[in-house]
Amino acid sequence: MSDLVDQIDALLPQTQCQRCTYFDCYEYANAIANGEAEINQCPPGGDEVIASLAQLLGRNALPLNTDHGAHQLRHVAVIDETTCIGCARCITACPVDAILGAFKLMHTVIAEECTGCELCLPPCPVDCIVMRTAPPESAVIDAARASRARIRHRFREERLARMERETDERLRAKAGMSDQKTPTSDAVKDAVQRALSRKKTPRE
Repeated sequence: MSDLVDQIDALLPQTQCQRCTYFDCYEYANAIANGEAEINQCPPGGDEVIASLAQLLGRNALPLNTDHGAHQLRHVAVIDETTCIGCARCITACPVDAILGAFKLMHTVIAEECTGCELCLPPCPVDCIVMRTAPPESAVIDAARASRARIRHRFREERLARMERETDERLRAKAGMSDQKTPTSDAVKDAVQRALSRKKTPRE
């Protein structure tokens, strides 16, 4: 089954936009392979991707389900750097790490790597991000662009998972140190009893 999922995923545009209702393109591919999703839920891919999926799976092509959005040429996010407050929420939201910047510093989009997912729009508190049609030479998501987006997304997910593991390990280590430094109730009682005994013993 994993081979089929990979074949389906290879046909998707890798925008990671979640318009199909799944977390990313790979999850959508897995849902298609398991018969849990239709092949027409990807607006960025449009009719071309639907036809490719139909051929791969031996199914009839379906019209794009516009409940998930309309097909359009690739768009890229553009940040108004004069309005940006450096909150970093767009950086956190970007599924392919296509936004550069740091907290309290203005951000900018790497236009060539932006998939047009629009996931950076909702979290922006000052609405300083707009979507614009990509230049004609890069307005279509070809296989090379999709492959690069897939790699960037997976690297990001691996990095976030690694950071989460490292944070958990630090917290566990810190909790272990705290347990070692915190005396048990029995130890506290023994220490108090010894102190009381010393006070009752007259000095020589």
